[in-house]
Amino acid sequence: MGPDWQTASSLATAGGTLVLAVATFSAVRSSNRSARVAEESLLAGLRPLLIPSRADDPPHKALWSDRHVARVEGGRAVFEEANGVVYLALGLRNAGNGIALLHGWHPRAGAFGDDAPPPLEDFRRLTIDLYVSAGGSGYWESAIRGQDDPMRAGMLEALGEREPVRIDLLYGDLHGGQRMISRFIVMPAGDDGWYCQGSRHWNVDRPDPR
Repeated sequence: MGPDWQTASSLATAGGTLVLAVATFSAVRSSNRSARVAEESLLAGLRPLLIPSRADDPPHKALWSDRHVARVEGGRAVFEEANGVVYLALGLRNAGNGIALLHGWHPRAGAFGDDAPPPLEDFRRLTIDLYVSAGGSGYWESAIRGQDDPMRAGMLEALGEREPVRIDLLYGDLHGGQRMISRFIVMPAGDDGWYCQGSRHWNVDRPDPR
C-alpha cells in the first residue's frame, strides 16, 4: 500500500504551523520583555527621590502667602510660630533622575516610630506647586493656620519644648506618576535652629522594595 500523500502533506503543514506558532510566541515574549525593559528605563529616567539637602547646598528663600519669609539653609528646617501661625519648611535635595513634583504633606508631633504613612486622602494639598530639579536642591514649605487644626496643639507643644516632629511628603514625577512618600524628621539643632533628617521612603504606585 503506497504512502498517503494527503495525510503526509497535512502533517507537514501542521508541523510547519506549530513551528511558526512557537517562533511567533517566542518573538512576542521577547518583544514584550524588551518593551518592559524600555518602559522601566524610561520611568527610571523620570523617577525622583527626595532627601535632605546637604549642608553646603545654597540657601533658599521660602515665601508664604501672608508674606512671611524665612531662609532655608542646606540640611536645615524651619519650624517657627508668628502671629498664631505655625510655619514649616524643609531643605531638600533630589537624588533621583527626574523632576520631583510635590503634591501634599502630613505633619505629626513626635519623630520616631516605624508606622506606615497616613492614607493619601489625609495628606494636605499644597497651595502652590513646588518642584525640585533632578540632582538639584530646593525646599518644601507650608503652614498650620486654623485655630481648630487637629495638629496645631501638638506642633506648638513640640515647638515650645524643642521636641522633634515629622513631616511626610507626597510627591511624584513631572507627569504626576511614580508617586512616593518620604518621611522627614525636624530635629532641634544646638544653635536654636532645626535640622532636616531623612527617615523612610514608601512607593505609592509601584511595589514596595521591602
